[in-house]
Amino acid sequence: MVDMSNDEVPGEVVLTRDRGPIRVLTLNRPHRKNAIDLPLRYALAERLEEAMADIDIRVIVLTGAAGTFCSGGDISTMSRQSPESARPRAEAAQRVVRAIWTGGKPVIAAVEGAAYGAGTSLALACDRVVTAADAVFSTAFTGVGLAGDMGIFASLPARVGPARAKQLMLLPEKLSGEHACRLGMADLVVEPGQALERALRDAEAMATAPPLAVAAMKSLWERWPARPVDVLGYEVEAQVRLFGSEDFAEGVEAFRQRRTPRFVGK
Repeated sequence: MVDMSNDEVPGEVVLTRDRGPIRVLTLNRPHRKNAIDLPLRYALAERLEEAMADIDIRVIVLTGAAGTFCSGGDISTMSRQSPESARPRAEAAQRVVRAIWTGGKPVIAAVEGAAYGAGTSLALACDRVVTAADAVFSTAFTGVGLAGDMGIFASLPARVGPARAKQLMLLPEKLSGEHACRLGMADLVVEPGQALERALRDAEAMATAPPLAVAAMKSLWERWPARPVDVLGYEVEAQVRLFGSEDFAEGVEAFRQRRTPRFVGK
């Protein structure tokens, strides 16, 4: 069983629990298979931003309630609308992904059940994707006349390559968790019902890493794709900052003493 320290708040569309330095965010609209409506977009962005700003949190795990990750955008709340009305909705979705990509902490997706449309986008936006073997991924956007959002035009090509990404978007099909992992859309396949437990184990391992170095990694990844030569300068700036940190000194000393380092993020 997964033991958490915080109580869930009934009625919240995003549940928040902490397990030591790990924060678990759970999409909580089970009656809609955790489909994303506007209130959920705002709430998820806020919870992610709060977790990124909390000095006691090292890793974030994102999952869905009732055995489903996210069935995509909530079509029941969608209708034809003017650009002025559509823009806040679209920007709210991108705010979620900005929080994941520009925040200094790793985010792990624990995927069970459906990850359709925006659900696939949300999973792929994370730094690691742990999926149940029988989970189902599908881009699905063309089915409702949309192109896709929540970063999928960056995350999907980065994971599977531009040519395969085009085929997955233009000819959407339902992919099992095992198939998605073979393609590179997910990083690890586990038995059904075990995605969250394994994601938490991975989060515990990540939580021992030096926070400043991890934040620097995320900053450098966020700059991809850049001109390869430009990355050299970004790497120099990051390393220069880290060489002056307490964590670097602790890592060197622990190596010399042949012990496990204790990183504090200073």
